[in-house]
Amino acid sequence: MTTPNLDPTQETRTRILEAAVKVFATKGYHDTKVDDIVSESSTSKGSFYFYFPSKQDIFLALSDTFADLLESKIKQAMEKEDHGMQQMDAALRTALGLFSQYRGLAKIALVQAVGLGAVFEERRRAINNRLTALVQSRLERAAADGSIPPLQAEITARAWVGALNEVVIHWIYTGAPPLEESLPELKRFLLRSIGVERNE
Repeated sequence: MTTPNLDPTQETRTRILEAAVKVFATKGYHDTKVDDIVSESSTSKGSFYFYFPSKQDIFLALSDTFADLLESKIKQAMEKEDHGMQQMDAALRTALGLFSQYRGLAKIALVQAVGLGAVFEERRRAINNRLTALVQSRLERAAADGSIPPLQAEITARAWVGALNEVVIHWIYTGAPPLEESLPELKRFLLRSIGVERNE
């Protein structure tokens, strides 16, 4: 999350966010106190409340940060490829790479947001919906150009995102297998689910 050459106020906000990732990922939402984040970030309560009115607000900001990062990086990866299935390969590889790189953020967005109430659930579902829309658009394009058989793209996209979430959430809890090792089998499974066989 660190960005070079930030102005002092932006640097403080970033320090607070990065500290919050560590504390939330370690202690969980309920056991985290604002004082824990302030201590981890070596800032003050005044600085914290200047940027974030509450613990809930910083938690939601982290969820949004991860969703924005995931969506933008996946889009960039897909735009570099012309063919529909190559785009899906790039998207899957990028998504798993980001989950691996930002494990703390992934844990906050995909695991800890579950069961915390309507506002948190809405954010978690929004992340899934954004991923689903990306996958759906590429599946529709691949079906249109004949790369894959005709299909109900939205249902398929939701199933794909669900499978990805399950693999990632298991890894968040256990650390195994490494996400990069999951990629080939996950890719084969997803392709078989739409009637495409590929030996890689």
